[in-house]
Amino acid sequence: MKVGISGASGQLGKAVLAELTARPGHHHVVGISRTPETVQSPAEGRHGDYDHPETLIRAYEGLERLLIIPSAELASGVRARQCVGAIDAAVRMRVKHLVFISAAGTHDEAEPSLGAAYWTAEQHLIRTALRWTILRANYYAESMAQEIQMSLGMGVLTGFGEERVAYVSRDDVAAAAAGLLLGAGHAGAIYNATGPAAVTGPQRADLVGEITGRSVNFAVVSEDQLRSGLAQASLPQAIVDAMVSIKSNFVAGTFDIVTSDVKRLSGRGPRPLREVLATALK
Repeated sequence: MKVGISGASGQLGKAVLAELTARPGHHHVVGISRTPETVQSPAEGRHGDYDHPETLIRAYEGLERLLIIPSAELASGVRARQCVGAIDAAVRMRVKHLVFISAAGTHDEAEPSLGAAYWTAEQHLIRTALRWTILRANYYAESMAQEIQMSLGMGVLTGFGEERVAYVSRDDVAAAAAGLLLGAGHAGAIYNATGPAAVTGPQRADLVGEITGRSVNFAVVSEDQLRSGLAQASLPQAIVDAMVSIKSNFVAGTFDIVTSDVKRLSGRGPRPLREVLATALK
């Protein structure tokens, strides 16, 4: 079986490639990227660029299963266009089964909302692909670890409210995706990859304090206060808008969901947030 990973040079793509190449079985792994030279053996590297769909036509040739990982593009409408183009290319090349990485809480919303691209892509996938599966990921524990690293010097973590989030490790999402790609019986299913438990903002601050030995508090701030703080850090406007959207989703309960899907698909339980933070903050 020939299995492709579209978006193979990103962090998740590399992790999925590592999972697939480490697993026994008669499968050939293809990594598709704008920089195919970064795809490590024994996987095959192919050039494919979401912004140039004609390259995807060639890259997807001969694949039986394909994982489509959206880009990190934040400009309004771009990621949706890229995902739709990738799905169309895969359908044209008659890939038998498409797997799409989406986000927890995806629902009908319009641009420029951060989640609009996932909804557009999911609906297009369902309408056009012969066989499809969607893997919705909760917020990455590693992304939260990066945010904490930037805030640690101030001794305060911030949010818009309690923020109950079941953070999931990127490696656990990769393991779930690999198990899904190599497994059977997943067509037409929508899975949610989550961590083992939801963690609140204050609990997150307590974890950081225990791990680092520092005094760390959690403070509720307004959107204006968060925007002001991020602007002072000289972050691009697109990043600021994305962070505000993410924090709003935290408070809305978008990522307050816990499932056993990671274990079901990968064969192992997901890592708790504490373990990921301990590795990142040591």
